[in-house]
Amino acid sequence: MADETKQHEKENPESSSRRKFIKNSGFVLGGLAVGGILGNLLPAKDQDSNDPPPQEENETAESFTMALMYFTPEQYKIVEAATERIFPADDNGPGAKDLGVAFFIDHQLNGSWGLNAREYMQAPFFKGENVQGYQGRLNRREIFDIGLREMQNYSMTKYNKGFVELSEEDQDTILKDFEEDNVKLTTISASGFFKLLRGSTLEGAYCDPLYSGNRNMAGWKMRKYPGSQMAYTEIIEKGFEEIPPQSLRSHLGSHS
Repeated sequence: MADETKQHEKENPESSSRRKFIKNSGFVLGGLAVGGILGNLLPAKDQDSNDPPPQEENETAESFTMALMYFTPEQYKIVEAATERIFPADDNGPGAKDLGVAFFIDHQLNGSWGLNAREYMQAPFFKGENVQGYQGRLNRREIFDIGLREMQNYSMTKYNKGFVELSEEDQDTILKDFEEDNVKLTTISASGFFKLLRGSTLEGAYCDPLYSGNRNMAGWKMRKYPGSQMAYTEIIEKGFEEIPPQSLRSHLGSHS
């Protein structure tokens, strides 16, 4: 059957090109949906070629999942602006915006993390101690939805402008008011939302680029972190030395 397929493709190069296009662009093949985030995170390997996947000498590990999966465009812009103030660009390197942190948070909310799927979420609910963390019925998706809406409402009340339209100083004031619980909310804790937003920002800045943040591994480079190295056997006897970081994506070709 394989020989017949190859003979057909040889005689019909257009058919071969179309098959490879469908395979690499994430359409449904054989009843398996490989599009969306998984289709992009795990690029299809061409089984008709014995050549290794092309790699640049210094692979940049760009994100291939720059598409919204949960946020509305308005929510995304608020998150992008807020995370940039939490993790701003400076002389040391890029900030949250250039690192793709808002996309990281969006994609995490679209999965099990956003639904608290792996956590116990049954009543009764009591206000926990600080060391216990969040104790409540709302999942992270709902907390973000409410928190972003309340940030926008508070911004309109305080400055008569949306959060994205504010100056950086005024955005900092809004975030500080949330951090210090100066904003009184009935459904969620303002400081609790800020902690969740800040924690997600740092995770997005330093995650593996495979998860849509830490674009071009720039977060790792700022910290001189080697990333997802498979082994150190080649350099372990040479003493300490700085090595360029690697993303999980660089290992997919040889372990798929």
